[in-house]
Amino acid sequence: MNFIYKKILKLRERYIDTLAKLYEYSTAIYADNKLSVMLDSDMGYTYSSFKHKCDEISARLSRYGISSGDRVAILSQNMPNWTVAMFSLVPFGRISVPILPDSSETEITNILNHSESKAIFVSKKLLPKVSKECIDKLTLVIDIEDFTLIKRDEAAFMCNGRVSSPLPDDLATIIYTSGTTGNAKGVMLSHRNLCHNIIASFHAHKCTEKDSWLSILPMAHTYELSIGVLYPLFVGACVYYIQKPPTPSVLLSALKTVRPTVMLSVPLIIEKIYKNSVVPTIRRSRVLRWMRKHMPSMLYRIIGMKLKTTFGGRLKFFGIGGSKLDPTVEEFLKKAKFPYAIGYGLTETAPLICNANTKQTKVGSTGVAAYGVSVKLYNVNPETGEGEIIAKGDNVMLGYYKDPGRTRSVFTDDGWFRTNDLAVVDEKGRYYIKGRLNNMIVGPSGENIYPEEIERVINGINEVNESIVMERNGRLVALVQLNDNIIDWNQEGEDQFFEKLEARKKAIMNYVNKHVSKFSKINDVEVVKEPFEKTATQKIRRFKYNKKGETAPASKDENTTEQTQK
Repeated sequence: MNFIYKKILKLRERYIDTLAKLYEYSTAIYADNKLSVMLDSDMGYTYSSFKHKCDEISARLSRYGISSGDRVAILSQNMPNWTVAMFSLVPFGRISVPILPDSSETEITNILNHSESKAIFVSKKLLPKVSKECIDKLTLVIDIEDFTLIKRDEAAFMCNGRVSSPLPDDLATIIYTSGTTGNAKGVMLSHRNLCHNIIASFHAHKCTEKDSWLSILPMAHTYELSIGVLYPLFVGACVYYIQKPPTPSVLLSALKTVRPTVMLSVPLIIEKIYKNSVVPTIRRSRVLRWMRKHMPSMLYRIIGMKLKTTFGGRLKFFGIGGSKLDPTVEEFLKKAKFPYAIGYGLTETAPLICNANTKQTKVGSTGVAAYGVSVKLYNVNPETGEGEIIAKGDNVMLGYYKDPGRTRSVFTDDGWFRTNDLAVVDEKGRYYIKGRLNNMIVGPSGENIYPEEIERVINGINEVNESIVMERNGRLVALVQLNDNIIDWNQEGEDQFFEKLEARKKAIMNYVNKHVSKFSKINDVEVVKEPFEKTATQKIRRFKYNKKGETAPASKDENTTEQTQK
């Protein structure tokens, strides 16, 4: 049996090219392993009980006429039953439509209507976001927490829902993303796309059934779906979920309980840990300040060991993706020998395009082309070496749902997918992203200005939480949101308040303009009161703020500052 098992492990990369094959393989080979656990709850599955529940739910869907090719939405916070919902659909030829839990009622309505979903798995917490109009159109509304039927169309109960085993290039899921541009689009990902990402993840960092994942990112996002849901299934590992939002206290408790070996994160999380914990700890300690000056290697080693202990002491892979990591924070992680790894990709590439494992990281780089993916630069500027990243491979989407025009616009004539990200590449094939093509600002002398690079300088200021830079009437303007307790907003309208605010703005502008090129100097700073509205991977939705007057700076003539999120 051991010989056969090892033989199967060697062959699985070639065998698994659909999620149906992944489902059958994993639930057979790892039947007795734990697949998922919800902390502080009875919800969880072994691979065997998971298969039994998925088959049961699939049969129920068939009884109500939900067949292969039909779309079914999933709207829920993270939990083991999310994976059950997904695998009651895709192995049987149905198409999943994951919806991010922070989507608005309008966004949910648009997704359900555009996808023509016939049913929805929804949590009690998010059910109020599904309009009555949508519920009336759906054949089934299923409570994802216990799989009871909230609503059913009895006229559809005819036991005529036929299922079939999907082929590699069949559609598996439609993921709607508005990203930072505001133009919602349904990305069609095939079974082959998702399975390719599993294999690419395996080649980047080989996990086994002994690994434990702690899930903190939305399962409806491609990053978490591919690497945090499907990849653990491939290797027979267990994923742990937390019931509450991952606040510092909740996360610390979960880390202590789970002691994960694998975690996926976005830069904002580790950047906050560095900024709010590591830096103040060093600043408060005379000994640590001395070590930073005279024994920096020892200091970083001590802090790195402490950080790894905080994460449970077993962490082997801390994946960071979604946006670019602050180079200062990355330098710290590297010196501290923290096991981080960088990944780069888009929803349209399911998502991996480039990656670097924990031993190959290079500060500022998103790594080399992922396994099985061809990557190069397009329309390269001969002076700067900058060009748009384009990719080709089994990871690239089928297209945008019901939108052939937009689909054509993101492919070159010879079939390469255009990412809209500008980068340079070094002699070892490592890519360094400069910024988004549609964010780039052309200066008065034709020079390229990347807001992201200016923002990294601004965000390095201790009192700044986050920022965005944009062009208004030929001037560079920085919108800045400060850390808590820096400004007392209860004093708005008072002379003292505006004096302090103006002093903060002037200090920020002076600091930034000393640390950027002459072409990237900012002309104005606006302090905004509320956090910026973000995507699932914590990237600011720039389109919300890119028009003059969209956000109002505090001024002495106004009694209130307009909330930037509204």
